[in-house]
Amino acid sequence: MTRVKRGKTATKKRNKILKYTKGFRWDRKSKERAAKEALLHAWTHAFQGRKVEKRVMRSLWQTKINAATRLNGMTYGNFIFKTKKHKIEIDRKILADIAEHHPEAFKKIVESVKA
Repeated sequence: MTRVKRGKTATKKRNKILKYTKGFRWDRKSKERAAKEALLHAWTHAFQGRKVEKRVMRSLWQTKINAATRLNGMTYGNFIFKTKKHKIEIDRKILADIAEHHPEAFKKIVESVKA
């Protein structure tokens, strides 16, 4: 059987792992075994972080909408209830953006919901 030399493949694999750990502290950026373990933890936290970010952003949108609706004489809960009742299908992300950047347009939405 012929001999298999794995020099190139092993080096590529090692360099790929070390490329991912660039910027890590101490030996976790330069030693393969430590880098592998660091990546396992880092990618786990990154996955969880993506889920947490969605939660945080939704609560931020709710806060922005609440502030804008209170300026127009309404509460957040009442506003959301009435938008569903009047079949206004604008999600919270867009509503928050309108409330922040276009307050006059948001005021018209609130007035249409009140009527």
